[in-house]
Amino acid sequence: MEGLVTGMDTLVRPAPPRRTAGTVRPPAKVLVTGADGYIGSVLAPTLMQRGFDVVGLDTGYYRSGWLYHDGCDRPAIRNRDVRDLTVEDVAGFDAVVHLAELSNDPLCENDPQTTHAINHLGSVALAEICRDAGVKRFVYASSCSVYGTAGNGAKTEESPTNPLTAYAECKLGVERDVIAMTDDDFSPTFLRNATAFGASPRMRFDLVLNNLAGVAFTTGRIVMTSDGSPWRPLVHIRDISAAVLNVLEAPREAVAGEIFNVGDDTQNYRVQEIAEVVARVFPGCELEFGSSAGDDRSYRVAFGKIRKHLPDFRCEWDLERGARELRGIFERIGMTEAVFTSAGHTRLKQLKHLVATGQLASDFRWNAHAVS
Repeated sequence: MEGLVTGMDTLVRPAPPRRTAGTVRPPAKVLVTGADGYIGSVLAPTLMQRGFDVVGLDTGYYRSGWLYHDGCDRPAIRNRDVRDLTVEDVAGFDAVVHLAELSNDPLCENDPQTTHAINHLGSVALAEICRDAGVKRFVYASSCSVYGTAGNGAKTEESPTNPLTAYAECKLGVERDVIAMTDDDFSPTFLRNATAFGASPRMRFDLVLNNLAGVAFTTGRIVMTSDGSPWRPLVHIRDISAAVLNVLEAPREAVAGEIFNVGDDTQNYRVQEIAEVVARVFPGCELEFGSSAGDDRSYRVAFGKIRKHLPDFRCEWDLERGARELRGIFERIGMTEAVFTSAGHTRLKQLKHLVATGQLASDFRWNAHAVS
């Protein structure tokens, strides 16, 4: 009989294999938090196309920020606040990809206390219930902003960190607290993404390349408030999605408890270079720079480790290709300045709108009478 071992006169059923956080491959069941967001709206369909059984979770702050339809199927979405999740909510999943945090520095500096409650405490609590529920893999979207300032040379995963904002401090806190949970049964991985860019149906225009592209298309003129000298590493959201996919499918020993910078060595740019590429892609766009005063964040990042551990991962999208992608979409939908500046496409503006109109409480929980 299959699955049975005969020993003398006794029929012995072998002990079940020890459960380990091994390779997660399709059709494994994956929960994507923040699936209705900027990255999630690209990542979730990517995983589905690969054959994963995907469920989304999102509290719905940014659903009004839908820019265009890409024709992709999307997963069913559970409307939940990550702060309220229990073991039962994540039981049965092979992996959880966690994107659902308050995004970007201005938004997080606007309310550091709520940022800490959601981005740090909420994310650590989610990792704990995933571990307790038997989830094999936990992929956390961290950020290269933990490096803060450039110093000397490009930052590796071993370089000292210098978070300058509440957003970056929370990312580092989650890394520290969750990496300590790594064991044979629970495999967290931390992706320090470079500054994201690129087209998403649920678009963000508060990211540097996306913002400059929107300004160029709707006004024909880019006026920089600085001289553009700070360094930024950039990465397309489709390349971020590819990194997540590679982590999920990699052998456990390649990714368990590891931190990876996500991007490419060739995509460290001065902000000036980003503006120049955008101005070149959008014909007739005028470009003007300001003084050197302003943003202190400036850093270059090295990306050799992710290529070593995940040899199939490569960034396919450079700055110019991403800018041309945006131009094509803007032309196709006839984007206007009103659409570009609307609250739904800017994180801080949208959250302020939801609070001001009584839809969200001050701690960013939906009020009972609001429809999420």
